[in-house]
Amino acid sequence: MEELTENKAAMQLTAKTFAGLENLLAEELTGIGATGVEIINRGVQFSGGLEVVYKANYLCRTAVRVLQPITVFTMKSQDDLYTEVMKIDWDGIFNLHQTFVVDANVFYSEITHSQYAALRVKDAIVDQFREKTGKRPWVGKEDADIYIDVHISHNICTVSLDSSGESLHKRGYRIDADKAPISEVLAAGIVLLSGWKGEKDLYDPMCGSGTIAIEAAMIANNIPAGYYRQKFAFMNWAGFDKELWEEIKKEEDAKISEAEHSIFASDRSEKAVNIAKRNIKNAGLHKDIELKVSFFDAIVPEKQEGILVFNPPYGKRLEERGEIINLYKSIGDTLKKSFSGFEAWIISPDTDIAKFIGLRPSARIHLYNGPIETRLIKFEMYAGSKKGKYMDDEQKENYRKERSQRDAGEKREYNKNEKPTWKKRDPYPEKRSYGNSGEKKYVGGKKPFGKEKKDFRGDRKTRGGRVGD
Repeated sequence: MEELTENKAAMQLTAKTFAGLENLLAEELTGIGATGVEIINRGVQFSGGLEVVYKANYLCRTAVRVLQPITVFTMKSQDDLYTEVMKIDWDGIFNLHQTFVVDANVFYSEITHSQYAALRVKDAIVDQFREKTGKRPWVGKEDADIYIDVHISHNICTVSLDSSGESLHKRGYRIDADKAPISEVLAAGIVLLSGWKGEKDLYDPMCGSGTIAIEAAMIANNIPAGYYRQKFAFMNWAGFDKELWEEIKKEEDAKISEAEHSIFASDRSEKAVNIAKRNIKNAGLHKDIELKVSFFDAIVPEKQEGILVFNPPYGKRLEERGEIINLYKSIGDTLKKSFSGFEAWIISPDTDIAKFIGLRPSARIHLYNGPIETRLIKFEMYAGSKKGKYMDDEQKENYRKERSQRDAGEKREYNKNEKPTWKKRDPYPEKRSYGNSGEKKYVGGKKPFGKEKKDFRGDRKTRGGRVGD
């Protein structure tokens, strides 16, 4: 274990993140002293010693996990996973008194099930300890001491020590969450992509659990990403340097400051605001974030410039679509009416729905919110429309009519495209069955022939003279 965790620059490491945030993470890692930084899909590979490992976990806002690979091998069969993992000197990495957990991810491999891969790795580790000592370590389902990460892609398997433990998006300040909360890592990434660092007022008018506002306040006040966490898995490594860790924490915590500008968070849901209030208070940021129950169109900004960063509802269910279209149109109306001089950054699903905002975006950034493909869209607000500065009254009126007709056409096209299409088919396929004689029979439900009329008993129905079931 000592050679794996020795404080030297030759250690090869990998930090995972969300798709679309790789460049931000690479910048963060370079800033803490990482070398050999190379962007990969949903992650960054780099080199560094224990100081870099500790700082990556404590400071990098866009990192999900920080991994130290132990071995890489090619699998020619499923048995190779067990065989190769048995070759690792596990009692040099952790001891019998420590619990461990294995997390596996599998893509395009002989092994098609992640849980099966994790189970085979666990069996190999336990069997090795049992052969050497006659005893076995225990798997910790929650709050394990040692975290092991297994990644299999195209039959290339990488086994790593996870220095983070629980995912780094679990900052430690969230007590509760409203429905479909945005990840802390993604929220921080959005704020960083907007370029905001506390130099002007920030508004989140659809704050939900308050995640974007809290992450923005942490950025503005230089509060480390891991400031509220009590544990990281590297604290249980045999080579853990407690003195170095405490020195890093002390140095970085000393940089915490107070932002000069305000953060305003609001939501139309009183339940969501109450949840956000508890989270904000738990983070000790209740003096930095002004929170209230309010509809977006009721907000009156205190200054004539600032930034809006928010995550509107997505409306993925069919019955929500009409309401979501109206919501997005009202967002555009409110931006034009009340937020001239502002920048607005809105994360929206990768569909045509964002066009109902009715404004021309100045930037689009491809991101993922969990499994949902999204766009982070930037709008720059002017006093009146940008075109309006150069049009006379007649041109403005013609433009207004043209815009109204275009919006109506876009709405019709959107509804047409979003409606499910059904092929012509027998209306009762699930009712049809065939007896041994090959004769068609209809089992249960209504019969697809004849007119419906009441049976003489009044509580049953017939069609074409046949009694319904």
